[in-house]
Amino acid sequence: MERDDLIEYSLDKHHSEEEGKKIRSKILKVTILLTLITVVEVALGAFIKQSADIWMYVKWTFIVLTLLKAGYIVMVFMHLGDEKKWMRNVILIPYALFIAYLIFIALWEALAVGDAWSSVAA
Repeated sequence: MERDDLIEYSLDKHHSEEEGKKIRSKILKVTILLTLITVVEVALGAFIKQSADIWMYVKWTFIVLTLLKAGYIVMVFMHLGDEKKWMRNVILIPYALFIAYLIFIALWEALAVGDAWSSVAA
């Protein structure tokens, strides 16, 4: 007996071969871009020692690349890139401001902790 309460949604979407090629191409581009960013992050972390003079720039590079990846993931996987420009701005501008605020607080507290440790050591 066949159940009538089960619906197979994956069989309902019918599209042409050209549209299928576009979808597969987009998936490939997203995968390659996110993989490249991740490889750069891992390589920086693996090959540059924390005691190196450029470590501060490496940390900022991590922050920028992570934010880039997060924004791209939101745009592609949450389909925000398909929305109108004003809708993207309504969502992304508060997000960007909040992230900037968190970075500011983290840096401000790091400076305060550094000052506290320097006064204890003196």
